[in-house]
Amino acid sequence: MKVFAHRGFSGRYPENTMLAFKKAVEAGADGIELDVHLSADGEVVIIHDELVDRTTDGTGLVGSKTLAELKALDASAGFKGVYGKNEIPTLREYFEMIRDTKLETNIELKTGVDVYPGIEEKVLGLIDEFGLRDRIIISSFNHYSVMRMKALAPDMRYGFLEESWVIGMPEYAHKYGMDGVHPLFNVVDKDYMDMCHALGLAVNVWTVNTEADIRHMKELGIDISIGNFPDLARRIVG
Repeated sequence: MKVFAHRGFSGRYPENTMLAFKKAVEAGADGIELDVHLSADGEVVIIHDELVDRTTDGTGLVGSKTLAELKALDASAGFKGVYGKNEIPTLREYFEMIRDTKLETNIELKTGVDVYPGIEEKVLGLIDEFGLRDRIIISSFNHYSVMRMKALAPDMRYGFLEESWVIGMPEYAHKYGMDGVHPLFNVVDKDYMDMCHALGLAVNVWTVNTEADIRHMKELGIDISIGNFPDLARRIVG
């Protein structure tokens, strides 16, 4: 079971910041899960919500602000004043940090509310600039967005995000050529696992944060466990 850090080491550092990503690497994560939007001037930026309100000291839509306006914000969220100012990073800045490591990255396209026309092409352009296709997994709750990306780069890995108890998710993902499914962790049981693996699908679950849940996912044979405490998961997984 691989350990991915959810929005970086978000359990102890401001989520989706360069600090959280660096600390995830130091904690021994196999990979990092992060979220991307487009700024008003077309830059690929890393932040979870469509609004900046929760994770920064600003207000308003990510997509309505230029990169310069986004960079002026403090994205320290619940850690304001603890680690100094933390900017909203760009995907380019993140790739510059991890390009010379073996770290894998799960990029979630945050196209479930704002579609951001052209985001798939921009993300792929950055992936190719840094030569990272073999270390990337693309996922989204917007399955049309995943399929658009897959049409552009069929050689990368893809997974549909899902957080409900929908019937037939493994067959559905297999039908559309996914490499894996990305369900909320408590949806998964042995039957789900057996069905996915029989279809050749990886099972990459989120957000697994307690010792008991991490151990349970390990026992089930989960492929990737995505959580806020990569140090805990690393210790349990070994």
